[in-house]
Amino acid sequence: MTFTVPDMECPGCVANIERALADLSGVSDVQVSLVAQKVSLTYRPETISLERIFQTVQEAGYIVSESPTKTPAPKSFWAHNRLTILSGFFFFLGLLFRAIAISSFPLAGLPTLFSPATACLILAALLGGFNFIPAGLRSLRTLALDMNFLMTAAVCGALVVGEYVEAATIAFLFSLAERLEDYAIDRARNTLKTLMDLAPELATVKRAGQERTVPVEEVAPGELVIVRPGDKIPVDGKVAEGHSSVDQSPITGESMPVEKAPGDTVFAATLNCDGYLEIHTSKSANDSTLSRIVRLVEEAETRRAPSEQFVQKFARIYTPVVTLMAILLMAVPTLFFGADFHTWFIRGLTLLVIACPCALVISTPVAVVSALTGAARNGVLIKGGNHLEALGSIQALAFDKTGTLTSGLPKVTDIIPLNGHSRQEVLQIAAALEQKARHPIAEAVLAEMQDQDIPMATDFQTLPGLGVSAKLGETRYQLGSPALFSQTLPDQIDPLYRAGKTAFLLGTPTELLGILAVADPLRQTAPQTIQSLKALGISHITMLTGDHERTASATAKQLGLDSWQAGLLPEQKMEALQILQDRYGSTAMVGDGINDAPALASASVGIAMGVAGTDTALETADVALMTDDLTKIPYLLTLSRTARKVIRQNIWVAILLKLVLAIGIFPGVVSLITAILIGDLGATLGVTAHALRLARIRPEPSH
Repeated sequence: MTFTVPDMECPGCVANIERALADLSGVSDVQVSLVAQKVSLTYRPETISLERIFQTVQEAGYIVSESPTKTPAPKSFWAHNRLTILSGFFFFLGLLFRAIAISSFPLAGLPTLFSPATACLILAALLGGFNFIPAGLRSLRTLALDMNFLMTAAVCGALVVGEYVEAATIAFLFSLAERLEDYAIDRARNTLKTLMDLAPELATVKRAGQERTVPVEEVAPGELVIVRPGDKIPVDGKVAEGHSSVDQSPITGESMPVEKAPGDTVFAATLNCDGYLEIHTSKSANDSTLSRIVRLVEEAETRRAPSEQFVQKFARIYTPVVTLMAILLMAVPTLFFGADFHTWFIRGLTLLVIACPCALVISTPVAVVSALTGAARNGVLIKGGNHLEALGSIQALAFDKTGTLTSGLPKVTDIIPLNGHSRQEVLQIAAALEQKARHPIAEAVLAEMQDQDIPMATDFQTLPGLGVSAKLGETRYQLGSPALFSQTLPDQIDPLYRAGKTAFLLGTPTELLGILAVADPLRQTAPQTIQSLKALGISHITMLTGDHERTASATAKQLGLDSWQAGLLPEQKMEALQILQDRYGSTAMVGDGINDAPALASASVGIAMGVAGTDTALETADVALMTDDLTKIPYLLTLSRTARKVIRQNIWVAILLKLVLAIGIFPGVVSLITAILIGDLGATLGVTAHALRLARIRPEPSH
């Protein structure tokens, strides 16, 4: 089941909820999505009740909403930030009163504790502390010490020893740092919300011959939906009537509108630019491609990157250890060396502040979420932080050929008449023979005839593995591979094969009429993509195809691939991938997501392309390209490598900065205020800004 936790705002909240649910018997497969603010899990009703599960989350300090379908309504800016704003107001007011009292005149007759300056500073500490002190006390009660506990201890300790400026500084600046974390997560959350808001709420349907406007949730599969120029398409389906250009960028990332005609697929949330369309609905609103994309991105965020798993484990050990060190720092110099208690107590509090793993914990998830949502906006679905990091270490890349490097739509390239026959005669007879066939080559031949009349053939026969045969009048003709004919092969065939084309002969049992050559053209972006991948330093780029050896050789030569293998069955592609992984290490496979499913599954990362309308590929691929644009692959590798670099830089900066500041505590160089300004607020702001830039990476324009 899935439920919503509307006040889950940071990676620490995720860790707390996961830890609380992990201890429950009868609960398994817990997945917590920070972006979606949802928890998904499997439970055994005979072992544990839903009420007990909800109670456990509530005891950890969070609100539970049983509705998983509705995104929680966002709080207003004031409601979300009022404690931090008020804490900041009284903090600066307290500093102002303190400066006036020190530099101008004393406020005579008032005890220090009740002076305006002290009152404002204590109020600032308490208001800021309300953001984290309850969570800190809960973590102490459950002995799951976290950053909230560290900050709670630091604020309370500073108040006890009368360091009111330090207490207010910690409370206000830590609250501010927490709000910055929330802002970073909200940026990613808003990206998904923007996607969801693209879909219109109403649809115009044709029922019983009448047009009716209804909520899009009420449109059932099989209904006819009317979309006029300038309107957004409310549902997934196929065009039943009309022609128009459609802006598909929200789903596929394509920069230019795509022409749509009867029979073409359209997606919810895309914009009908200039024509009238009637659309036959294929899916309900909750099952549209857009809804599935949003759900998949939400789920992807729950699949932790290795770096994130390391940081979470590290923080669980690190926080209790640092707490013990801070206690020793306070006690040992005073008890054993007669040092001033107040001085070393403050230094111990400073260590607690420096040790707060806020920047460390936020360093990875913000980078991962920023990269995943940015990629989704550009028509690329990465199914988790684990796949994002795996992509960053790819050393070799294998491509399928047909439908991946090539368009998958064969075209007739040559028609060579023989023995005195004309080109038109050869084409007409070939089209007549292919009229009842259903394979792509037949479609290529028929496409050449366009609106011309095609003679009617009779006694049609399929010759498996060889070709087709039929009668025109009293004469039997056959069209197929050279093995179908007993005549001597014409000299013109070899040059066609060497050019990577597939040649067919047309003739009667006694005479050859001509040669037809068919080729599956390269995608326009294929050469640019291979060049970009080589520039990125990919060690080995290969092609694995079931196509003919000579055709594969010509394609590989055109693209400048490092190697190629032809005539491969699906299981042989898997074996070839294993050899590549043994030789080069991490290897990605790019295919169409259906025929290449076994190879995609066995690769380090499987990348399926052109899957916007393909449910199976959308669900099973590690990475899904919503269009057939190959230039998204260099973008994908650039994004993942940059993300890996950002994550590692963030982790090292967070650790080294705290280490340097911690060393500075012992000689008294680092004060409590310096620790909070640099070690917490500064570090959090730095790693967050560094991570958010991943969302600005864009695919290179195709040419």
